[in-house]
Parts: sequence; C-alpha cells; structure tokens
Amino acid sequence: MADLALLWHMHQPDYRHPETGQFVLPWVLLHALKDYTDMAGHLERHPGVNCTVNFVPVLLEQIEDYCAQLQSRQWRDPLLRILDAPSSQALSEADRTWLLDSAFHCNSPTMLEPFAPYRRLRDLANLLRDQDDDALHYLADHYFTDLATWYLLAWSGETLRRAGGIITELMAKGSEFDQQDRQRLLAELTRILTSLIPRYRALAESGQIELSCTPSHHPLAPLLLDFNVAREALPECPLPSAPAYPGGRSRVAAQLEAARSSHQRRFGQLPSGLWPAEGALSTAFLKQIAEAGFAWTASSQGVLKHSAGDAANVAIPWQAPEGTPGDITLFFRNEALSDMIGFEYAKWHGRDAAEHFMREANALHGQDPRNLIPVFLDGENAWEYYSYNGWYFFNNLYAALEQSDTIRTVTLSQAAAAHRDRRVRLPRLTAGSWVFGTLSTWIGSPDKNRAWELLCTAKQCTDRVLDSGRPSAERRAQILRCLSGCESSDWFWWLGDYNSPHAVASFDLLFRDNLKALYRLLELPVPASLEHPISHGGAAESAGTMRRAVPLETPEGDQ
Repeated sequence: MADLALLWHMHQPDYRHPETGQFVLPWVLLHALKDYTDMAGHLERHPGVNCTVNFVPVLLEQIEDYCAQLQSRQWRDPLLRILDAPSSQALSEADRTWLLDSAFHCNSPTMLEPFAPYRRLRDLANLLRDQDDDALHYLADHYFTDLATWYLLAWSGETLRRAGGIITELMAKGSEFDQQDRQRLLAELTRILTSLIPRYRALAESGQIELSCTPSHHPLAPLLLDFNVAREALPECPLPSAPAYPGGRSRVAAQLEAARSSHQRRFGQLPSGLWPAEGALSTAFLKQIAEAGFAWTASSQGVLKHSAGDAANVAIPWQAPEGTPGDITLFFRNEALSDMIGFEYAKWHGRDAAEHFMREANALHGQDPRNLIPVFLDGENAWEYYSYNGWYFFNNLYAALEQSDTIRTVTLSQAAAAHRDRRVRLPRLTAGSWVFGTLSTWIGSPDKNRAWELLCTAKQCTDRVLDSGRPSAERRAQILRCLSGCESSDWFWWLGDYNSPHAVASFDLLFRDNLKALYRLLELPVPASLEHPISHGGAAESAGTMRRAVPLETPEGDQ
C-alpha cells in the first residue's frame, strides 16, 4: 500500500500587545472556534485516519490565555468584553469602533452571505457609512452585541453547529440576543476552548495522530542564522544593510529548546518531529534541528528540486546531507496534491474533491505501491473558502481513506520508520521555504529588509544590556521573551505591496509595538524610526493568509 502522510500545520502569531497583554486581533479565538475544533472533530469521527498535527507553542499559549479569560471573566479581548457587556452598560467608543472595523473580515460568500441577519448588520453599517462616519453613532448598543454574537456564530465550526445546543439555537433566533443568550454562548465558548488542547492530546495518546512542533515563536530560522542563504535559491536577492542577525545561532537554539519544553509540558512527551516555520530550511538550521534531538523534519518540493534537481522524488524520505549530526530524516511535500486542498478543492463539491484526491493518490500507488505521499499544509486558513468549512470534503475524504485497500494513512514518525530503507542521501540542502522554494517572502524587498535592519539594531542593544549583567533574572526572562516575539516570521510575511493595506497596517504596528516594548524593557530610548510605518500594502483584501508554493502560471502551486 502507498502511505499518505498528512501534516496539518496550526499557527497564529502572538496577537497580544506586548505591554498590556490585550488581544489586538481575535484570530486565535476565531480559528479555535472554527478550525482547530473542526479538525479535531473530523479525526474523532474517523478513528481509522492517522496524521500529524503541528502546533506552534505561541499559538497554544494564546489558546490557554483565552481559557483563563473565559474562566475568570477578566477580558483581554474586546470581542469577548463586548459579548459579556450587561445590557444596561454603555459600550465604549473604542469597543464600538474596533468591532465595526473587525467583524466583517471573513470570506463573505461562505461565512457572511448565507446568513440573512449577519448580512443585515453589514448592510446597515455600510448604509450609514455612505452618509458619513458620524451616522454610525445612531447605532444602538444592541446592534453591537448582536454583531459580536454573529461574528462568533459565523466563525463557529461545522461540527459545533451539527451538535446542536446554544450555537444552533442562536443562529435560528437570528437577532435581539439578550444577556442570557450571550452568557450561554460564553459558557459554550468556555467548554470548547478548555477542551481543545486535551482533545488533541487524547488523539495523540490513542496513537491516531502524532503531534509535532515548530520553534517557539515561529522564526524564519535560516535568516536568523545567515541572511546570505536567501541567495542560494535566488542569487540576485537584495539583502538588508546589516551583515547578519547578531547571535542568531543562540537565538535559534533558544527557540528550539522552548518548543521542546512547551511540547513536554502540554502533551506529556518530547516531540519526535519538527515542522520548521514556513517549511524553511538551510544547512546550518538543519544541523541545529538534528543537534536538538529531532528525528525528522520537512520542507517543500521546491526546496528539494533546488537541492537535488528537478527529477528528485518526493515519494521517498531523504537522508540529511553528509556532515549533519545524527540520523535525521527529511520529508518534502507533494506540492500538487497539497495545493489542490489549499486552493482548488474549495471550488468543488466536497464529494467530488475527495474522489479526485483519491484518484490522484491511487495513481501514485499505481506507479509504485511503495510510494510515500507527503501532503503538508496550513490546517486553518483554507477552510473558510470551503462551503460548510470543508465538512463534506473531510467527511468523504476521511471515510474513503478508512475504507481504502491501496492507501494507508500514517504519521510522519511512522513513515520515517516504514520507509527508512528507501531513504536517499540529499547531496546538499539549498536554503528555501514552501513558498516558491525561496526565502523571498521574508527578505529582499525594501520593506522587509528595513524590518530586518530595525530588528538587528534592537538585538544589538539587547546584547549590550544583557551582557552588562544589570537586569535581574526576572527582567532578563521578560527581555528574552519579548525578543522571541520580535523574531516571528509573520511580521516579514505581511510587509509588502502584495498584501491588503488593512492587514499590513495591523501587523506593521504590532511589530513596531513589540520592538518598542523591547526597548522599554531594556530601559533604553525608543528610536524615533519606530513611530513610522514600515509598509503600506496595496493588494486586494483577500490576499495575505495563504501563498502558493510556486507562481500560479506554472503547473504547480500552494499556500
């Protein structure tokens, strides 16, 4: 039988303001309610499907933060604060503005248009905006509590809707949600969020799934180690003026160790495998992964092609190049099949998409029954483009996989063991990621390079203060944690004119706020340059969350 190795990567950057702890954006809450819940539910309904689920520690930490808020009712997210507001209490202007700015950001055809009461709320806001901004003051507080309720209902998972209960009841009621309705919804959110991490741990303990990790705050590790590796796959790539990120090796080691510690604490055992942030690998980073004790890691087909030629086969695992410590196994994703899930199947009926996937997988089995089929992709962002959040696709695909006598689903550790004798030695590793097989999404443009320069300067200041020995142990830990947040790959992903101005502004500001917080922890003046935006964006509102692995005009693609 051919082995299908699915990996679902779950990641959100830290959306909390680094000094107040307030959530600036609600995406962890919304994806937890819709996607992390549904992905667990699909697996629980289909116990014969094995796969790997990858969690980034900073995402798990934020889920736990939401659990603490829901249990204490001490709100750090404006969406929950608005939902909990007593009917007799007037909402603040800041909360009203925030909600109007946020609550309609979704894939409208699948998440807003199907719900007439939600549409009415949007249409009313648009009607008043067409008059002038002051007209929005005519909206009563119950408009905003209805809007907060619908924002959460629209982002509820299909498994929750089909289970009945308060979510189904409120969707049927449609409007005029009173305080009792909203308190019942908060109680349901508490149940959902507090059970989420334990559900995945239970799936792992049953042997159905493998849980893997990513360095703590999702850094683009190859670039932390050496900017020049960006030119291995893209020789003309412009680089920042700073020669290198100071002390990158120790920072990568710290983020790897933090990830292992997080995994042990939350899931009861150390992880065997690591999905690098953005599937980005380099020779130096691979050595650190191996030295940290990981048995497998993975990247994209584009990286494999740049490393071993166009004919290199993703249907086998690979052995690390000579000189890599230990005996780590590398997997490279099948970009054609991964991209079909990430970008194309959302346009199909779920059953047709599942049948097509099975035909493609069976064709690979027909070529060689020993083939490995590595399908790795984002486990959260694609589903809002599917009708019913992908319910019919997953239901049909997982059922077909359970019944197949040609395709077997495996975790990546199982694949490493089963295909160990088929490994081929990688001649070299050309640095790259799952986007275009290069690192150009995170470095090379003026905006991205400017962000690296600001980060390098902040790191130099950090090193000088820490080397002085002045900070206490507690302050030192705060500084290093803030630095980890500044090193997230997401800041560099969003900077650029191919993303929407709204999204770019949010991430640009949060990156600069993290750098400002770092300077304040260091008790140093905040550079005036951090008061000015780095990037302004310019693409359509829907751009940003996903990227194809290769440009659309070529035969293959992905997110």
